Amino acid sequence: MFNNWLRNNKVAMWLLTVVRIYLGYTWIKGGIEKLTGGFDAGGFLQGAIAKASGDHPAVQGWWATFLEHGALPGVKLFNVVIPLGETLVGLGLILGTFTTFAALMGMVMNFAFLFSGTVSTNAQMVVLEIFIVVAAANAGRIGLDHWVMPYVRSLFHKKDQDHAPAPAPKGGMTKTKGAA
Repeated sequence: MFNNWLRNNKVAMWLLTVVRIYLGYTWIKGGIEKLTGGFDAGGFLQGAIAKASGDHPAVQGWWATFLEHGALPGVKLFNVVIPLGETLVGLGLILGTFTTFAALMGMVMNFAFLFSGTVSTNAQMVVLEIFIVVAAANAGRIGLDHWVMPYVRSLFHKKDQDHAPAPAPKGGMTKTKGAA
């Protein structure tokens, strides 16, 4: 019932638009600050790895292992991907373009930050992003998705029609004389 309301109701559409723009502003603000402020994820990653030890670690060992052996050696890539990702998620949410995908990618980043021991606003943002993902198209109806998604769907349907199986012969299958 609640899913149906989120996906189809006009009041929900307007509320989701407000939530979407708020989240988009939060993401784009953080992304642009990182893009223009000389962002370096190295210190954050080292701090998260350090939070994996002690009596009550805030970071799980498996995640700290990934950070230490995957993310930290590739910190130059993360220095580009994180600010760019935050900016693109923010832009997608504000404009309402590929809204569900933008919210899903925002959730991935929020969970990565949460796994790294940083609560901040990440938990609140995940909850709001879940509403957007569950609402699907209704969350982007007041936005560019209103025009973009039908166009994207038409591209896929056009391709499907080009490779559609040949229609069945008229008359269908008929029983011939002498058949069992």
